[in-house]
Amino acid sequence: MTPHTALQAVLFDMDGTLVDTERLWWEAVQQVAGRPLTETDQPDVLGRPVEHTAAWLAAATGRPAAELAACLHREFAERVRTGIVPRPGALDLLDALAAHGVPVALVTASPRAVAGIVLDALGAERFAASVTADDTARTKPAPDPYRAACRALGVDPAACVAVEDTETGVASAEAAGCAVLAVPSLAPIGAAPGRTVRDSLAGVTIEELRRMTEPELRVMSWNLWLGGSEVDDHRAKQLKVILDSGADVVGLQETGGTAAQELAEALGWHHHRAGENLGVISRHPITARLGDPGVGFYGAAGVRIAVAPGREVDVWTAHLHYTPYGPYESVFDGLPAAELIAHEELRLSQMREALDRIAEASRDGVPVVLVGDFNCPSHLDWPDVAWPVTRAAEEAGFADSYRQAHPDPAAEPGHTWSPVHPVHEDGSGRPEPQDRIDYVLHRGLTVRDARTLVTGSPRPWPDVADNDWPSDHAAVLTTFALPPRRA
Repeated sequence: MTPHTALQAVLFDMDGTLVDTERLWWEAVQQVAGRPLTETDQPDVLGRPVEHTAAWLAAATGRPAAELAACLHREFAERVRTGIVPRPGALDLLDALAAHGVPVALVTASPRAVAGIVLDALGAERFAASVTADDTARTKPAPDPYRAACRALGVDPAACVAVEDTETGVASAEAAGCAVLAVPSLAPIGAAPGRTVRDSLAGVTIEELRRMTEPELRVMSWNLWLGGSEVDDHRAKQLKVILDSGADVVGLQETGGTAAQELAEALGWHHHRAGENLGVISRHPITARLGDPGVGFYGAAGVRIAVAPGREVDVWTAHLHYTPYGPYESVFDGLPAAELIAHEELRLSQMREALDRIAEASRDGVPVVLVGDFNCPSHLDWPDVAWPVTRAAEEAGFADSYRQAHPDPAAEPGHTWSPVHPVHEDGSGRPEPQDRIDYVLHRGLTVRDARTLVTGSPRPWPDVADNDWPSDHAAVLTTFALPPRRA
């Protein structure tokens, strides 16, 4: 497994995030407003600088904004001095970050005078930098405070996690390019790409924060078996498999022409159909379609997807010819390695053509995933046969995600052919050679996990119509971490 990239810094909001001052600020505003506040007041109170809330109160009361701002400062500061309480898990997380040498900054919309009181209470030595409402021309929700904190620390915003408790603060951090851990205090915060929402800081780990700076992408390769037509109600079963898998992108083979479009429309996803056999469906937007759109039954086609701002990935799906089939020639015919390798020439030429198209379409800094049914074993699995198709992909810089996650082929064979063929279908009763012929290869990503996928207990061929698993192949599902966003 490739090690994770470093988390460069964690940037903490103050009020309601590190300390329970959101309640104190709410009480201070109520005192100055002279009335109870309601949910409709939250957008002008929570996460806002004093000046904004003072101007809002001035418009409602007719009192001078400067006078109201002074009153708000006074009421809030007095409450902070007497009632400051760290949020659950805050001190433990600060201690863990210090133990791991991860720099921390305070980024708040409160004035320096109030932030100083909180820093003294928490221990100013915990923070390598602090940015307050006094330090930038614009404060939250503008990105300026978080950008200023990153400049002060000398770090890349894309390699930082901002911890926030309000929508205003979240908007500021995300506009600056940070990953966000949202821990709502008074008002809820919705989930979004690049954002993690938790109820509390209690139990947050350094590893969890590291992963937030490395967005995940779950890629699946799946041969649909003649579009799924051998199994009753196959489209509904295909949708259930995809949803249950958690896949973000699925490279399809044997689509029967329409499967990619129909699945994508049912899921509300994006899709690319190439020829009558290949397709890619993606929950992330497709920004480019790659390769020959009129590709034949065998070949490769790809897309470029936007996983997050500044983070694109090319995903290609390939299907290579099924005959002659090496495992049959080895197990049934006893052919030696040299002949098995020689018989791979057609698939090897198809793989080389796919690799050439990938090279033509590739862009510097954009990782590439190549999935597919290659109809051949891997040189990583057979000690005595240097299967040339997978070697060609390796020589082009592609790593085998399944073998990275499971290096021992004897302990974790990862067979994908075939969950519905325990015996050969010629009626001889010979056991069907089980092998790994479906792949998720990659170049430029980090593998977090890889597994084969079959749901239920499929009945063997030909009694397959009622199977929950609507294919004759196992799928392969890999979870990747993306590299940090390019500047």
